[in-house]
Amino acid sequence: MHDYDVVIIGSGLGGLVCGTVLSMNGYKVGIFEKNRQIGGCLQTYSRDKTVIDTGVHYIGALAPGQNLHSIFKYLGIIDKLKLKKMDVDGFDKIGFGSNGKTYKLAQGYDNFIKQLLTDFPEEEKALNDYCEKIKEICGKFPLYNLRTGDYAEKEDILNIDTYTFLTSITNNKKLQQVLAGNNLLYAGVADKTPLYIHALITNSFIESAWKCVDGGSQIAKLLSKQIHEHGGEIHRNTKVVQIAGSDKIEHIVLENGKNATAKYFISNLHPTQTMEITESEVLRNAYRSRMQNLDNTIGTFLLNIVLEKDTFPYLNYNYYHHETEDAWEGVNYTHENWPLTYALFANAISKHEKFTDSLTIMTYMRYEDVAKWEDTFNTDTHNNGRGEEYEAFKKEKAERLLDIVEKRFPNIRDCIKSYYVATPLSYRDYQGTADGSMYGIAKDHRNSFKTFISPRTRLPNLLLTGQNLNLHGILGVTISALITCGELLNIEELLAKINKA
Repeated sequence: MHDYDVVIIGSGLGGLVCGTVLSMNGYKVGIFEKNRQIGGCLQTYSRDKTVIDTGVHYIGALAPGQNLHSIFKYLGIIDKLKLKKMDVDGFDKIGFGSNGKTYKLAQGYDNFIKQLLTDFPEEEKALNDYCEKIKEICGKFPLYNLRTGDYAEKEDILNIDTYTFLTSITNNKKLQQVLAGNNLLYAGVADKTPLYIHALITNSFIESAWKCVDGGSQIAKLLSKQIHEHGGEIHRNTKVVQIAGSDKIEHIVLENGKNATAKYFISNLHPTQTMEITESEVLRNAYRSRMQNLDNTIGTFLLNIVLEKDTFPYLNYNYYHHETEDAWEGVNYTHENWPLTYALFANAISKHEKFTDSLTIMTYMRYEDVAKWEDTFNTDTHNNGRGEEYEAFKKEKAERLLDIVEKRFPNIRDCIKSYYVATPLSYRDYQGTADGSMYGIAKDHRNSFKTFISPRTRLPNLLLTGQNLNLHGILGVTISALITCGELLNIEELLAKINKA
């Protein structure tokens, strides 16, 4: 029997940030993680003596004075991170079709406008209007700006959708598509994705864009060290199978049959999974049904490539490609025309600045494409295999993706030493989303309030955290964790500590 002040279920970034903040403020914290490796999307793995990142491809807002820098400094990890600033004049490059032209998204708002004006010299007003709107929207989210506030501040902008806004500021269709060109960052859907999602994410990278050198797992390791130094515990290979209680949660039940008790419980699982293992009549069927019926974002197909030594130059930017002239079309692929879009990330390594040793290529894949193998389960500790047909499926898809990538990077196949594939099933098994969703619950401008998930549940001592609450990504999940911690701590005092740091 373990006894804590706070039990946290899942060691994804949200769970680790909650664990760090609460342990720094005097709570005895116990984190229970089903996998061998902590970190959720921060996890890395090694193949052919090469570190491969599973989810952290770049991070925004990490320069001094910016929000994530302030939070990470308070958490005691900013000075220990190995980071590389991305190309100031083009951290993201956007391409369409086969003409070879790329468009640059730059760091710093003035520079962002300056670089795009080279391709769109008649669009200065549109670009100024775009940037001012992005900054205006970001200013309406209190916690994003490390201050307190209320829902009313942002209420008037929640129902604006990204696609409609972009078409309203300019008639230049190419510029509209370029400004939406990196929407794989949030699995954008033209008639659905709210503008605030686009704004909060885009703003963080325009402020500053960084790569984690040698992988994003360093964030998880540094946070876990802070948790241990403040008396917290992290239990790996320890799956939680039940959250038990009646009027309030009394304990969790572990897969090994043991229990853990606490005053408070925080679930970093997808809300649907949290509901599935919580046995209390206080959670009414209507609440459970609401959680279970929320749409998730589309899944992903990830191709992780190990490169032959000194063959592929390090790219200090990310490349987003669209096979058609429509940057929104990627989610609407068919079996025949897949893939319609991809993002290519070169991993930053400490042993070499001129070359990279691995690439990650990401595109969309629906869960239904792999549903025939959904009865299988594969992780590093539990592997029952999916069979030869699944391996053939992965290879066929990988080669089709490489055929598209090869058009822009003609020598890429000559550089490949080996490659490894992740599908929505991989994300389901490792990250715990029921359908292998890329970014969890999908936000919808037509009903924004419905897709805001409160950290509170109807059980007074059960809280939620993670990417499904407000915003995904390193910055989004970190801020969501602060919101969760604000249910147990004085949020104004916590923000004061962060700003003072």
